[in-house]
Amino acid sequence: MKNYFLKLIFLVCAGALFSCEDFLTKDPKDKLTADQAFASEATLQLYINGLYANMLPAAPAIYSGDVMTDITVPTVVPDYLLAGNITENNVTGWTWTNLRNLNYFIQNNHNVNISAAAKNHYSGIARFFRAYFYFGMVKRFGDVPWYNTTLDVADSTLYKARDRREMIMDSVLADINFACNNIYATKNTTGSTVTKWVALALKSRICLFEGTFRKYHTELSLTGNPNDWFAAAADASQQLMSSGQYSLVTGNATSAYRSLFINETPNTQEIILASVYNNSLQKWHASTYWYNSPTTGSRLSLDKHFVNTYLNIDGSRFTDKAGYDTLTYQREIVNRDARLGQTVRLPTYVRSDGSLGFPNFNVTITGYHTMKFSLDNPYYDSRSESYNSIPIMRYAEVLLNYAEAKSELGTLTAEDWDKTIGALRKRAGITNTAQPTVADAYLRANFYPGISDPVLLEIRRERGIELVGEGFRFDDLLRWKSGSNLEKVYTGMYVPGLNQLIDLNSDGKPDVCFVSSTPASTVSGVVYVNINGTVSKLSGGTKGNLLWNVNQVKTFGDNRYFYPIPYSEIQLNPKLTQNTGW
Repeated sequence: MKNYFLKLIFLVCAGALFSCEDFLTKDPKDKLTADQAFASEATLQLYINGLYANMLPAAPAIYSGDVMTDITVPTVVPDYLLAGNITENNVTGWTWTNLRNLNYFIQNNHNVNISAAAKNHYSGIARFFRAYFYFGMVKRFGDVPWYNTTLDVADSTLYKARDRREMIMDSVLADINFACNNIYATKNTTGSTVTKWVALALKSRICLFEGTFRKYHTELSLTGNPNDWFAAAADASQQLMSSGQYSLVTGNATSAYRSLFINETPNTQEIILASVYNNSLQKWHASTYWYNSPTTGSRLSLDKHFVNTYLNIDGSRFTDKAGYDTLTYQREIVNRDARLGQTVRLPTYVRSDGSLGFPNFNVTITGYHTMKFSLDNPYYDSRSESYNSIPIMRYAEVLLNYAEAKSELGTLTAEDWDKTIGALRKRAGITNTAQPTVADAYLRANFYPGISDPVLLEIRRERGIELVGEGFRFDDLLRWKSGSNLEKVYTGMYVPGLNQLIDLNSDGKPDVCFVSSTPASTVSGVVYVNINGTVSKLSGGTKGNLLWNVNQVKTFGDNRYFYPIPYSEIQLNPKLTQNTGW
C-alpha cells in the first residue's frame, strides 16, 4: 500500500508538461485503481494534501503579485502592457492538470467507509479548489470549456467549444456553495488548511468580482443581475463576520498592520489562510531579497499618485492640503495614515542591526521603497532565506468585500461603515473615521473618473491602501473596467532640483542627489541618481516628480481584459474561438 501512496503523490503532483488532451484524459488508474487510491479516510487526506501543494499560491506569487498595477512601479514595464510582447503564440496559463485531478477525486471518493458528513467534507474541499481553479481561468480567458468529469480519450466532449461565462460562473457558485455548506467549520489555528471560513472568504471574493465585472463591462452583454452576485458576496462576508472566528489585529497603530506580513507564524486572529514558511525547516522564500536587492526582482516601489491617496492621521485628505504636490519626501510623510510607514520606508525606519533604513535609491525607483513583506534584518537583503508566512486571505479583505458589495447594492449603513472601513482606519491610527459625504475630486481625476458616489470612492481608496502589494489590484482594475489606468506614466517623489544634495532622514547628512550626469567629485554616502532624459525624467525638466520608463508606451485596449487563447490549443481543438482583438 505504501507504493500505491507514492504513485498517488506522483499523479497528483504531475507537472504541466503535456498537452490539453493529456491533462484531461491521461488515465490516473493505469497504476492505481480508485478503490486503492481512496481506501480510507487517510488516503482521501493524502490526495487532498496534494491539492494544497499544487493549487494554493506560494509566497512569491503573492508578494510579487502587484507588479502590473497602477499603484506600483517595477523596474521593467510588464510585457502585457507593451504592444506585441504577449501574443497567442507565447501566452501561458491554459493548463488543466489540476482540474483533471479534482474531477477524478470528486467522481471517485464516495466508496470510502466513512460518514456522509466526512465524505461531503472532502468533496467540499475538492469543489472549493475547482471553484478556485475556474475562477482563475475565467478571470484570465473569459469563456472556457467546462469539464466536471474525468474524460476518456474517446470522449466526444474533449474537444468542445468554450462555454459561456455565465454558465461557468453559475457552476463555480454551485461548487463554492457546496464547499461552504459541507466543509468542517472548525477553525484551523495554523492558517494552512481549507475550512468553512476559508470557503466563505473565497465566495465573498468570487461574488464581488463577478458582480462588479458584470456591472461595469456592459459591452459584453452578460446576462444575470449583478445585484444577485453582490448580495451573495455580502451574505458570505456577513456569515464570516458574524461567526466571531476572526477579527482585526489591533494594538500599536505603527506596527499592528505590518506584523501580519513579517511574522513566521501566521496570526490567525486575522489571517484566514496563509502560505506558511518555517526557518528551522529551511522552508524559505525571497521576499526580502526581492524587495531590497539592487540586482534582482522588480524592486517594486509605490507610485506617487497612489501615495497621495493615504489620508492624514486626522482623517482629512492629503490632497486637500495646499501645495501637496510639491512637498518634499521628508514633509509629505508626516502625520499620515500609519499604514504608509508600514508599507514603505520612512526616514525613521531602523533595521534590526541599528542601521537606518530610509529609502535606498540603489533599489527604489520612485523613492517609496516598499518594506511591507521585508524582514528587518539586512542579512536577508541578499539571500533567498525569508521565512515570514504570507497571507492568502485576510479578514480585512472580507470587510472590504462586504463594504463594497453593500455599497454597490445601495444598502450600506453607517453601522456597516463603522465595522468595516471605519475599523480598518481606526486600526491605522486615523482619528476621524466618519463616513464621507463629498466625493474626492483627486480620486475621481486620477483613478475613478466614472464614479461619483463619495462612499464607493472611499471604499476603493481603502481597498488599495489596505491590500497594496498582495496581488489584488490587477483583478480590481479588470472588474472595475479601469484598465486604462495601467497606461499612465510611472511617477515618483517630488525632486526640488537637479544637483541638490538631499537629506532624506533629516540627520544632517545628505543621502541622495539627482543629476543629469555623475559629477567628477562625489560626496561619501550619497547615492547619485542619473536622470538621463530617456528612461527617467523630472516632470518639470530640472525639477518635479520623478518619471520612470517614459520611453516605453504602455497600452491597455479593451481586448486586454482577457488574455488570448493559445494558438496551439486552437490548432488542437478548432472548436475553440479566439478572444476578440487577438
